[in-house]
Amino acid sequence: EERLALWERLYGEPGFGIWLSNFREIFTDEKANAEFSEFIADNIRSRVKDPVVAEKLIPKDHGFGIQRVPLETRYYEAYNRENVHLVDLQETPIECITPTGIRTTKQEYDFDIIVYATGFDAMTGAFDRIDLRGVGGQQLRDKWVEGPTTFLGLQISGFPNMVMLAGPQSGSSATNFPRGIEVCVDWATKLLQFMWQHGYTRMEATPEAEERWSKHVAAMYNMVLMRKAKSWFTGYNSNVDGHEFGKIRHLVYNGGAPKYFS
Repeated sequence: EERLALWERLYGEPGFGIWLSNFREIFTDEKANAEFSEFIADNIRSRVKDPVVAEKLIPKDHGFGIQRVPLETRYYEAYNRENVHLVDLQETPIECITPTGIRTTKQEYDFDIIVYATGFDAMTGAFDRIDLRGVGGQQLRDKWVEGPTTFLGLQISGFPNMVMLAGPQSGSSATNFPRGIEVCVDWATKLLQFMWQHGYTRMEATPEAEERWSKHVAAMYNMVLMRKAKSWFTGYNSNVDGHEFGKIRHLVYNGGAPKYFS
């Protein structure tokens, strides 16, 4: 009764409380996560009048909080409107874009506007598109072909005088972004000031430091259920070669911003 009362209170509050103020076990224990996921599913069923639509809106391939949690206000109630329709592309895939809209294997739909939301190559994609070369001409995209390796998500062995302010595996990769990047900027500023004061012209993370940090980031993944998700958090992207499901790329730091900042 106490657990359900807490969940009901958190569910009725704004913000990420339902996710971050919940029991820690929902992140790490499959049984606990399944119980809370069913609580969320029951709430979706109570908010959506059509039971068939409600079931389609309930995630079946991951539990609550294992993928990014959406902030929503009356989102599910929108499906109760007569002018809102849910089309399941798993059942009726898109065949083509037509001059007036979209055609699926079932029927054609007319639209004034089509918004494309096709995913993104998270964390490393922007770096891969720049011809970044380190010692001996090594390209960063080649070094990261199996996934990123960094020191604190800020430096890379073999790439001297390069500092990333929002790189993979950094504290800013999995927290409130403006706050997270501010800490990285402050760290980089102090580093540059130290170099200028001492007349240094080159700085570079050692391979040992990079390996140690990357192993720590991987260990943080092993603690959370998120490691099993089809999500950009694990590097999954069906549109990008080498980003298949099951091939985990350790992109974010799951130890928490306070721990990272300390």
